[in-house]
Amino acid sequence: MENCSGVTYAKGFTAAGVAAGIKKNGGLDLALIKCDVVAKAAGIFTRNIVKGHSLLLSQKHLEDGRAQAVIINAGNANACLSARGDRDAAKMAELAAKKLGCLPCDVLTGSTGVIGIPLPLDRVKTGIDMATLTREGGHDAARAIMTTDTVPKQAHESVLIDGIEVRIGGMAKGSGMIHPDMATMISVVTTDANISLQALQTALKTAADKSYNRISVDGDTSVCDKVLLLSSGFAQNNEIAKGTAGYALFLDALTSVCVRLAKMLASDGEGATKLLMIDVRGARTPQDAHLIASAIAKSPLCKTAAFGNDANWGRLLTAAGYSGAVFDPEKVNIFIGDVQVCKNGGGLPFDEDAALRTLKQSEVSYTLDFMDGSASDIMWTCDFSVDYVKINANYRT
Repeated sequence: MENCSGVTYAKGFTAAGVAAGIKKNGGLDLALIKCDVVAKAAGIFTRNIVKGHSLLLSQKHLEDGRAQAVIINAGNANACLSARGDRDAAKMAELAAKKLGCLPCDVLTGSTGVIGIPLPLDRVKTGIDMATLTREGGHDAARAIMTTDTVPKQAHESVLIDGIEVRIGGMAKGSGMIHPDMATMISVVTTDANISLQALQTALKTAADKSYNRISVDGDTSVCDKVLLLSSGFAQNNEIAKGTAGYALFLDALTSVCVRLAKMLASDGEGATKLLMIDVRGARTPQDAHLIASAIAKSPLCKTAAFGNDANWGRLLTAAGYSGAVFDPEKVNIFIGDVQVCKNGGGLPFDEDAALRTLKQSEVSYTLDFMDGSASDIMWTCDFSVDYVKINANYRT
């Protein structure tokens, strides 16, 4: 088990990542994950009304709360292709099912990459045929779903429930078009917990709201975004139900895995040089806190100031002001790291050198205390560099 990582950390799962020739620049581009049994399964999908065909098929196949395999290709979104896209997604599921010995309806499909170009099914088939799924294959699977990502993203955690070890592991991809309610990200999480389907679905939604829906790179969301959670039940613990002590332990561990993956996504934003944490405190309502954190996280002015190591706190307060939240501007205190740069909504002399040292770190926190209530929220984002423009200006070419 020592070499098992990510989606193969939990008992009952194998995976593979292969180079099928789908990506224009080569490399691993097709991931397969299989559970040894038909697993309980849940999913969360983009709220964008434009949805990729592979995503739509996953939604359909998850209606019964079960799945046995996942197949994801990178380099092609299989999106905005009308009936052909639907047929290609179904064919991909059929090919994977034949290879893995399961039913096509128990295969969840995913695609990420360029929109509007037909999926090269011949290459998908070649990749499926060459795949060998193993317990050590989680790392290759995580690499195979990358697009503009620079590093694979995996996390895992174990927790004792009723004295029995329960394992949770996952992988994710995403670097641009990242914003709450899903983004250009795909994540697959697996567990060997014996858990009711209702508890599994609720836990995933709760964990996603605290993780994947609390990150932003550029304020955009895409058409292929999903989080999938599969449970093999191989831990053989007493079934976890909502409202039990076991559920609370499982939810904490699941949330921990998802938060770590989400932070990896934010820190690996296209062209990013640092991870930014927007920590909003003392807001009147949870909605106000979230509106403020979200506005700052997607503000180009705030993000470019971070890239330039500029302690320009006025941009943070300005973004809060147009967020739609209600607050008293003359109560706000702002900190960059431990350096207070604004008090009661106004500037004050602060140590510029200390602020500069803080801003040069790989992780930087902006704390805004509105001194107006008890609500709080956190979002993770990254800075905007010149490389973000270069990457997205040349994405298709």
